[in-house]
Amino acid sequence: MIRRLTLRHALAWLLALALCNLALAANGPHYASQGMVVSQNALASEAGVQALRDGGNAIDAAVATAFALAVTHPTAGNIGGGGFLIHRTADGQALTYDFREKAPAAAHPEMWLDADGNYDDEKHHSSHLAVGVPGTVAGLFAAWEDAGTLPWARLLAPAIALAREGFTVTHGLAKSLNTTGMRRFEPYPASVAQFTNEGAPFVAGDTLVQSELAATLERIAKAGPKGFYEGKTADLLVAEMAANGGIITHDDLKAYEAVRRAPILGTYRGYEIISMPPPSSGGVTMVQMLNVLEGYDLKASGFGSARTLHLMTETMRRGYANRARYLGDPDFNPEMPLPRLLSKAYADTLRNSIDEGQASVSDPASFEWGFESPETTHFSVVDGDRNAVSVTYTLEYSYGSGIVVPGAGFLLNNEMGDFNGKPGLTDESGLIGTAPNVAEPGKRMLSSMSPTIVAKDGALFMVTGSPGGRTIINTTLQTILNVVDHGMNAQAAVDAGRIHHQWLPDRISYEAQLFSPDTLRLLEAMGHETRAQGRQGVAEVIVVNPETGVLEGGVDGRAPNGGAAGY
Repeated sequence: MIRRLTLRHALAWLLALALCNLALAANGPHYASQGMVVSQNALASEAGVQALRDGGNAIDAAVATAFALAVTHPTAGNIGGGGFLIHRTADGQALTYDFREKAPAAAHPEMWLDADGNYDDEKHHSSHLAVGVPGTVAGLFAAWEDAGTLPWARLLAPAIALAREGFTVTHGLAKSLNTTGMRRFEPYPASVAQFTNEGAPFVAGDTLVQSELAATLERIAKAGPKGFYEGKTADLLVAEMAANGGIITHDDLKAYEAVRRAPILGTYRGYEIISMPPPSSGGVTMVQMLNVLEGYDLKASGFGSARTLHLMTETMRRGYANRARYLGDPDFNPEMPLPRLLSKAYADTLRNSIDEGQASVSDPASFEWGFESPETTHFSVVDGDRNAVSVTYTLEYSYGSGIVVPGAGFLLNNEMGDFNGKPGLTDESGLIGTAPNVAEPGKRMLSSMSPTIVAKDGALFMVTGSPGGRTIINTTLQTILNVVDHGMNAQAAVDAGRIHHQWLPDRISYEAQLFSPDTLRLLEAMGHETRAQGRQGVAEVIVVNPETGVLEGGVDGRAPNGGAAGY
């Protein structure tokens, strides 16, 4: 059967072919007809798309992109951290990969207390005791083993070349290395050696060569996970731990496994939502919030209006309270009430508790959260068959622990800081001690990472996600609302102003200068406290135009160096 194209469809198709790798305008969407990768680094996006050009699929492109980010985006790209991956095939099957870091066998709930029983934040977030067993290599390999088509070594080749031969340092990377980076690297000679130009600060235009990282990547390319969790790389990591009070052992590394989990599924106005299950809190919290918001006509109230922002805030308030009450590693919390939290009936109960003209009051005696770093990274992938991958992974803080493994060239995470600092105590200072997320041997710490895929009528519609610590869930939520409710294209959905409320502190944080002063005054008249903040998240989004099938890429300009690559 010959399919007849309308003139409009034909023109759209030709336009996509002509502009496959280029943005139509500086602030417009990027278009591609076949496949696309959108990430926080243009070189990494190109590595992923080249895998597609070479006959690979979305998983192949995701693996290539992730390893390239470990070289070009050291603030969060990693092999020494962990994260989450969602894979949706063109026929609608979805599976998630949990490669969140795990607590070493010697971990325990009181490991960050001093001799007097007082909580020590330095130990919790900025020491070798803050390092969790890394999961990235195991997780990427598991996904590739299940669905990859190109050879494993081929997918690591771009990252190895970027590390071995070097790449040009941008202004943004130089600034980051010489400010945030240096503060974290200073105590660790191997880190200073890796991220300075023979002791001098990098400047834009310099070449960053990472020979030791290249050798580590070559071992992974040759031996798969055994090239990381065993052998020379493992020996170097364990030696660094043993010499500095860390507790990760060879047994911890060899025991690490990524976990395949069923996704969290929901619906919103006829769209299917596919997101991450615990130990990510993202999927449960976001679906719960979408269920509540489905009862309001946000299109009618309009983007950025006081009514829309009020309803979003009240929904966020309730979603984040439940996040702390119930969610944690499912292997240690088997009785989490997920069916109830995800049900439309429960959303009705939450919605009925919202006063549409007045702010609720968060109880300061209930829950408060400590710091969760915004320095994560997300990327989205779609291939020519419309298989899709959504990945969010991280080192936790910017540059993680700041510790480069001597001789191995990669940064270690400080993800143990995402466990509650002390059991049994929750106070107004930000210390939380609720049981689901205290440290235990082999436990995965709770996360806000929210890689998400959206489908409509069985067809892929959207791939989204963001870094941003606890703001991740709300940022990802808003990209979906912007497209579904407010009719925005991918780039507009990424560029639009964002808000955040997380139960406590009881205030709306909003991106400065992106919301009307009149709107803010109306929110304050309803009883909301508002506070301007800097950028919120760095969303990387792909939307499939349902009429033409053309891919729209939205690259978040809130951080430098991001890019969409397509063909």
